[in-house]
Amino acid sequence: MLKIYGIKNCSTMKKAFTALDEQGLSYEFHDYKKQGIDADTLNTWLKHVNQDLLLNKKGTTWKKLTPEQQAFALENQSQLVESLIAHPSMIKRPVLETDQGILVGFDPAQYAQLNG
Repeated sequence: MLKIYGIKNCSTMKKAFTALDEQGLSYEFHDYKKQGIDADTLNTWLKHVNQDLLLNKKGTTWKKLTPEQQAFALENQSQLVESLIAHPSMIKRPVLETDQGILVGFDPAQYAQLNG
């Protein structure tokens, strides 16, 4: 079963939901804005993807942080995880857990291959 993480009203999330629905794929949705995100999940993701892929530096949440807060988040993985738990909007969306691995961000071509 696929598990997709993100924020319900995000336009990129809506594209991902549509792509999954059009393929008839079942998935569980985890809204980390409402449900939060735990350190174990984030650490697992960071074992599979680079922090630069997971961290959304283009978003307003990241840009609103002070330079000191940004530096703290980038210092080491445990501080990044702490920052992402405190500010889940800084996680790039969507994050899709599949049997083959983790996809971060929405790429129509990658999602089209999920049914294969």
